[in-house]
Amino acid sequence: MAIAPAAATAAYQSIAKMGVTQAPGAAASGSNFGDFLSNAVKDATQSMQQGEKMAAQQAQGRADIVDVVNAVNSAELSLDTVVAVRDKVIAAYQSIMQMPI
Repeated sequence: MAIAPAAATAAYQSIAKMGVTQAPGAAASGSNFGDFLSNAVKDATQSMQQGEKMAAQQAQGRADIVDVVNAVNSAELSLDTVVAVRDKVIAAYQSIMQMPI
């Protein structure tokens, strides 16, 4: 499975931003985990919608096949990421529930 260069670049940049540290006491806007997850889900949804849109345009003969493959591949990568995060959250919840009190 090939990854679109634009998707790989965007993923690398978002991961690079996560590693940036701030001075103690400095508050960044939107820096909490809930906002991060919310933005990630919105981005994944937009990616999937773009893939569906491009596939529909290809079916009508109005889109280049390379663009369609890149959009669908990006949507698949986003879906795989969302599923992996969901699985980790469920595993963490189950682990917490099994802890003795």
